[in-house]
Amino acid sequence: MTLYPKLILDALVHVRYPGTGVDVVTANMVEDNIRIEGNKVSFSLIFEKPNDPFVKSVVKACEQAILTYVGAEVEIAGNITVKIKEVQHTVPEKPLQGVKHIVAVFSGKGGVGKSTVAANLSVAMMKLGYRVGLLDADIYGPSVPKMFNVEDAQPFVEKINGKDLIVPVEQYGMKILSIGFFVDRTNALVWRGAMITTAIKQLINDASWGDLDYLFLDMPPGTGDIPLTVVQTVKLSGVIVVGTPQEVALADVRKGVNMFTNKNIDVPVLGVVENMAWFTPAELPNNKYYIFGKEGCKRLAEEMKVPLLAQIPLVQSVCESGDAGQPIALNDESPVSIAFTALANNVDHLLNKK
Repeated sequence: MTLYPKLILDALVHVRYPGTGVDVVTANMVEDNIRIEGNKVSFSLIFEKPNDPFVKSVVKACEQAILTYVGAEVEIAGNITVKIKEVQHTVPEKPLQGVKHIVAVFSGKGGVGKSTVAANLSVAMMKLGYRVGLLDADIYGPSVPKMFNVEDAQPFVEKINGKDLIVPVEQYGMKILSIGFFVDRTNALVWRGAMITTAIKQLINDASWGDLDYLFLDMPPGTGDIPLTVVQTVKLSGVIVVGTPQEVALADVRKGVNMFTNKNIDVPVLGVVENMAWFTPAELPNNKYYIFGKEGCKRLAEEMKVPLLAQIPLVQSVCESGDAGQPIALNDESPVSIAFTALANNVDHLLNKK
């Protein structure tokens, strides 16, 4: 049997990408590099995201389609190369000209205290004498307004240099913006990807952030559209990955580090923060109870060769202060505040050591 590229493409038309229902040929997922050597066939498949959940199933389906529609004698197993479509930066490299460092605070899963870390790190950095802003980019669960006691704030628009810009809310000496200021906090936010992307870009580019030393972005959990949108919209100085010590959370920390270090994204990972590292009751301040496991993030950071930036204890006052709208980092005497100050110093050292 004589093999030629059109035979292969005709077979691949039968493979549909689960995310869209479009066949891989029409979707331009098959790179124009089909190689045929006797019965051996090889080519590349192009995917949009490095963490695409359908990679393995699509590759397997392509192999099966060729064996079914071309011939069982075709040598295709293991000969399909996966490539990731390069992220295109379509905006200026640094749209926030007055901001020195833009740092994303990220977690691979919800419930690990990412927003608490982002809020308190911002406060701790402000207390070091820096000009700080905090953008709550967690579209589906904006908690920053509650944590800073500004739930009823209503940012206004001001014309600056001929352009209408959103003026951030100011609290505790910081500038704050959140999607929570613009939606009904009692209702679920049901938005498609395009709406989310537009909202994130507006909060970054259409706001009057002014001159800042640090702008922290509280990212939503997971490796979906928003992290990619942020990377395409603004040049990040680095990302901080938040996790907890237990094994079930460490897998998501690993995915987060791998996503940002992927060559198509290439954002510096400043390090890992181990939140809820141990529990310390108020009446026994010197005791440590490792209720979620011990030093899981520390071991993972060593394995992946990234810094462990901080280990933050689980203390009841952290929850109480957040609910009261006064981040625990405002309290100089709290042991947790001291931990966040150390975290801020570590981040500042990494970004300003040059």
